[in-house]
Amino acid sequence: MITHLQEGEVAPLFKGQNQAGEMVALESFRGKKVIVYFYPKDNTPTCTKQACNLQDNYDKLRQEGFEIIGISPDTVRSHQKFAHKYDLSFTLIADPEKEIARLYGVFGKKKFMGREIEGIHRTTFVLDKDGVINRIIKKVKSKEHSDQILLND
Repeated sequence: MITHLQEGEVAPLFKGQNQAGEMVALESFRGKKVIVYFYPKDNTPTCTKQACNLQDNYDKLRQEGFEIIGISPDTVRSHQKFAHKYDLSFTLIADPEKEIARLYGVFGKKKFMGREIEGIHRTTFVLDKDGVINRIIKKVKSKEHSDQILLND
Protein backbone atom coordinates (compact mmCIF):
# COMPACT_ATOMS: atom_id res chain seq x y z
CA MET A 1 0.00 0.00 0.00
CA ILE A 2 1.18 3.48 -0.76
CA THR A 3 -0.84 6.48 0.23
CA HIS A 4 -4.46 6.85 -0.77
CA LEU A 5 -4.20 10.61 -0.20
CA GLN A 6 -4.04 12.95 -3.17
CA GLU A 7 -2.46 16.32 -3.81
CA GLY A 8 -5.11 19.02 -3.31
CA GLU A 9 -6.77 17.21 -0.37
CA VAL A 10 -6.69 18.51 3.18
CA ALA A 11 -4.15 16.50 5.18
CA PRO A 12 -5.66 14.32 7.93
CA LEU A 13 -5.23 15.79 11.40
CA PHE A 14 -3.17 13.88 13.95
CA LYS A 15 -1.69 14.20 17.43
CA GLY A 16 1.33 12.50 18.88
CA GLN A 17 4.14 12.82 21.40
CA ASN A 18 7.32 14.53 20.29
CA GLN A 19 10.86 13.79 21.42
CA ALA A 20 10.32 15.93 24.54
CA GLY A 21 7.24 13.91 25.49
CA GLU A 22 4.92 16.83 24.66
CA MET A 23 1.70 16.32 22.73
CA VAL A 24 1.88 17.91 19.27
CA ALA A 25 -1.10 18.37 16.96
CA LEU A 26 -0.90 19.09 13.24
CA GLU A 27 -3.75 21.55 13.73
CA SER A 28 -1.43 23.81 15.77
CA PHE A 29 0.67 24.40 12.62
CA ARG A 30 -2.17 26.04 10.67
CA GLY A 31 -0.95 29.24 9.04
CA LYS A 32 2.46 27.67 8.35
CA LYS A 33 3.70 25.45 5.56
CA VAL A 34 4.54 22.02 6.93
CA ILE A 35 6.75 19.17 5.79
CA VAL A 36 5.35 15.91 7.23
CA TYR A 37 7.81 13.14 6.51
CA PHE A 38 7.46 9.47 7.37
CA TYR A 39 10.56 7.35 7.81
CA PRO A 40 11.09 3.75 8.96
CA LYS A 41 13.54 3.91 11.89
CA ASP A 42 15.78 6.20 13.94
CA ASN A 43 19.55 5.72 13.67
CA THR A 44 19.52 3.69 10.47
CA PRO A 45 21.80 4.88 7.66
CA THR A 46 19.21 6.13 5.17
CA CYS A 47 16.92 7.66 7.80
CA THR A 48 19.90 9.40 9.40
CA LYS A 49 20.99 10.84 6.03
CA GLN A 50 17.48 12.14 5.45
CA ALA A 51 17.19 13.75 8.91
CA CYS A 52 20.67 15.27 8.65
CA ASN A 53 19.91 16.68 5.20
CA LEU A 54 16.79 18.38 6.60
CA GLN A 55 18.77 19.66 9.58
CA ASP A 56 21.63 20.92 7.40
CA ASN A 57 19.08 22.92 5.38
CA TYR A 58 16.84 23.79 8.34
CA ASP A 59 17.49 27.53 8.18
CA LYS A 60 16.78 27.62 4.44
CA LEU A 61 13.56 25.64 4.89
CA ARG A 62 12.47 27.94 7.73
CA GLN A 63 13.20 30.99 5.57
CA GLU A 64 10.80 29.51 3.03
CA GLY A 65 8.20 29.29 5.82
CA PHE A 66 8.36 25.57 6.53
CA GLU A 67 7.98 23.69 9.78
CA ILE A 68 9.19 20.07 9.80
CA ILE A 69 7.55 17.06 11.44
CA GLY A 70 9.22 13.66 11.19
CA ILE A 71 7.14 10.59 12.08
CA SER A 72 8.28 7.01 12.62
CA PRO A 73 7.15 4.01 14.70
CA ASP A 74 10.00 4.62 17.16
CA THR A 75 9.37 5.53 20.80
CA VAL A 76 9.66 8.97 22.39
CA ARG A 77 12.90 7.81 24.05
CA SER A 78 14.36 6.67 20.73
CA HIS A 79 13.44 10.04 19.18
CA GLN A 80 15.10 11.83 22.13
CA LYS A 81 18.35 9.97 21.54
CA PHE A 82 18.19 10.42 17.75
CA ALA A 83 17.45 14.16 17.97
CA HIS A 84 20.20 14.67 20.55
CA LYS A 85 22.81 12.62 18.69
CA TYR A 86 22.30 14.56 15.43
CA ASP A 87 21.29 17.92 16.97
CA LEU A 88 17.92 17.92 15.20
CA SER A 89 15.95 21.14 15.63
CA PHE A 90 12.60 19.90 14.33
CA THR A 91 9.74 17.86 15.74
CA LEU A 92 9.87 14.06 15.73
CA ILE A 93 6.62 12.31 16.58
CA ALA A 94 6.47 8.78 17.99
CA ASP A 95 3.93 6.55 16.23
CA PRO A 96 4.60 3.11 17.76
CA GLU A 97 1.07 1.86 16.97
CA LYS A 98 1.47 3.17 13.40
CA GLU A 99 -1.88 4.98 13.67
CA ILE A 100 -0.66 8.14 11.91
CA ALA A 101 1.19 6.10 9.28
CA ARG A 102 -2.01 4.14 8.54
CA LEU A 103 -4.05 7.37 8.45
CA TYR A 104 -1.67 8.67 5.77
CA GLY A 105 -1.54 5.32 3.97
CA VAL A 106 2.22 4.89 4.28
CA PHE A 107 2.28 1.63 6.28
CA GLY A 108 1.96 -1.65 4.46
CA LYS A 109 3.69 -4.33 2.43
CA LYS A 110 7.01 -3.46 0.86
CA LYS A 111 10.11 -5.17 -0.46
CA PHE A 112 13.17 -5.10 1.78
CA MET A 113 16.33 -7.02 0.97
CA GLY A 114 14.41 -9.29 -1.40
CA ARG A 115 11.66 -10.11 1.09
CA GLU A 116 8.16 -8.76 1.45
CA ILE A 117 7.61 -7.18 4.85
CA GLU A 118 5.19 -4.80 6.54
CA GLY A 119 6.70 -1.40 7.13
CA ILE A 120 6.77 2.34 6.61
CA HIS A 121 7.00 3.60 3.05
CA ARG A 122 9.37 6.59 3.15
CA THR A 123 7.03 9.38 2.02
CA THR A 124 6.91 13.16 2.44
CA PHE A 125 3.82 15.36 2.38
CA VAL A 126 4.30 19.07 1.72
CA LEU A 127 1.37 21.04 3.15
CA ASP A 128 0.37 24.64 2.51
CA LYS A 129 -0.69 27.13 5.19
CA ASP A 130 -4.26 25.80 5.12
CA GLY A 131 -3.22 22.17 5.63
CA VAL A 132 -3.80 21.21 2.00
CA ILE A 133 -1.39 18.67 0.50
CA ASN A 134 0.58 20.55 -2.17
CA ARG A 135 2.88 17.68 -2.97
CA ILE A 136 3.51 14.04 -2.11
CA ILE A 137 7.09 12.85 -2.55
CA LYS A 138 7.12 9.07 -2.84
CA LYS A 139 10.64 8.65 -4.26
CA VAL A 140 12.59 10.35 -1.50
CA LYS A 141 16.28 10.98 -2.12
CA SER A 142 17.58 11.03 1.45
CA LYS A 143 20.82 12.93 0.75
CA GLU A 144 18.99 15.56 -1.36
CA HIS A 145 15.63 15.70 0.35
CA SER A 146 15.63 19.44 1.09
CA ASP A 147 16.32 20.15 -2.58
CA GLN A 148 13.41 17.88 -3.56
CA ILE A 149 11.14 19.88 -1.26
CA LEU A 150 12.36 23.34 -2.28
CA LEU A 151 12.56 22.56 -6.00
CA ASN A 152 8.82 22.64 -6.55
CA ASP A 153 7.66 24.87 -3.71
